Amino acid sequence: MSDVAVEQGLVQEWHELLARYSAVFSALECRLQERHGIGANEFEALERLATCDFKCRSADLISTIHLSQSATSRLVARLEKEGLVSRALCEVDRRGIFVTITDAGREKYLAAKQTHREVLRETLR
Repeated sequence: MSDVAVEQGLVQEWHELLARYSAVFSALECRLQERHGIGANEFEALERLATCDFKCRSADLISTIHLSQSATSRLVARLEKEGLVSRALCEVDRRGIFVTITDAGREKYLAAKQTHREVLRETLR
């Protein structure tokens, strides 16, 4: 197989991966918004917080939802405004912010979790 053919195969595989990701993410975004009033990134943040032992650093959310630090901060601010999470300064490191899920956030997460899993079953199988 030539180098050109190998390269074309890699690019094709990349485009197929992007298309699949886009299809799944779009389906999640639409269904979660329609049924629960949250987007896919908001759901991912709530899921991470719901599965934390107690509280998570804001930085932990960045690796979970794959957004920039500023986009993650805006997302957390929206969730806090909606009463789904709360933020507090870390007592040890004043630069650190802890985020915890509220009771309302946990209820929203549990309701949306069924929809999330339904979409994943439909789109990934």
